[in-house]
Amino acid sequence: MFIAMILVLLSLVLGIGVMMKGGKVNQKYGNKLMQARVWFQGLAIALFLLAFMMSKS
Repeated sequence: MFIAMILVLLSLVLGIGVMMKGGKVNQKYGNKLMQARVWFQGLAIALFLLAFMMSKS
């Protein structure tokens, strides 16, 4: 879960940095980095829910 949260933060920071820079790099990687952030957030939430459900039993 901690690794997933680190990946979310890393992809967010990189995505914002690429978008601020603009140009061809942004056109090529900006949207992909933000999509990766959404997937990593989903993974982090799923792992959190799994840990929560396992702690209740």
